[in-house]
Amino acid sequence: MKVILFDLDGTLLPLDEKLFVDIYFRELSKVFLEYNIDPKKLVETIWAATHEMIKNDGRRTNEEIFWEKFKSEVDTDLSDVKDVLEKFYANEFFTLVKEASTENNLAKLAVELAKKDGRKVVLATNPVFPENALVRLKWTGLDVDDFDYITHYSNSSFSKPNPKYYLHLCEKFGVEPKDCLMIGNDEREDIHAASSVGMNCYLVTDNLNPAPEYEINCERGSFKDLIEKLKSL
Repeated sequence: MKVILFDLDGTLLPLDEKLFVDIYFRELSKVFLEYNIDPKKLVETIWAATHEMIKNDGRRTNEEIFWEKFKSEVDTDLSDVKDVLEKFYANEFFTLVKEASTENNLAKLAVELAKKDGRKVVLATNPVFPENALVRLKWTGLDVDDFDYITHYSNSSFSKPNPKYYLHLCEKFGVEPKDCLMIGNDEREDIHAASSVGMNCYLVTDNLNPAPEYEINCERGSFKDLIEKLKSL
C-alpha cells in the first residue's frame, strides 16, 4: 500500500452521531441568533446547503457551493460570518460538542502504524465541514500535522459517497486505487464508494453505519483488530 486513508467520525473518533448533530445545531443556533436567523430555519438551511455539497459536480469547491445555497435561503448580512464561525469552532464546538464523542486511545497508534515504510496517510473525512471543525481531531489525541493531507470543504469539490471523491485523492498522490487502503465505519460512504473505484477497504465495526442495500466484501473488525492489520502491512 502506498496511501492509507482514514475516515474520522465513527472511525478514528468514536461518535454518537445523533447526539453530535443535536448539540452541534443547538450551539450553532445560538451563534446565528445575532443574525436574526430562526433556529429551525438555520437547521433547514444547513441541511439544504449540505445536500448541495454532496451533489457537487466538481466545478467549484464545496465551500462555494455551501455558502451560495446558504445565502440564497437567508436574507441577512453575513459578511463577517466566517470570523464568527472560527471563534465558534475554537470554543463552543471544541468544548461542548465533545460530549458526543468517546476516547479512542488507539487512534494515534493506528496513524503511526499507517505511516510505516514511507506511506502517505490521508484523513478522508467527508468534506462538508470547514477546516476549523477539524479541531475535533484533538479529541482523539491527533492533530492536523499527523496527516499528509486532510479533506475539508475549502479544498474539495466532491463529497462522499461520490466515487470521484476517492479518485481525486488518487490523482493528488499519483497512485492507482489498488495501491490505497480506505478505513472507515460507513458501509455506503466509506466502503462501497471507495471499493467501487478499486480501493482496498477495511470496515471498522465498533461504530458501524450499515447499508444493507449494498454488498460489502472486504476485511472487517474492531479498531483493535485494525491495529493488528496495520502491523502486518
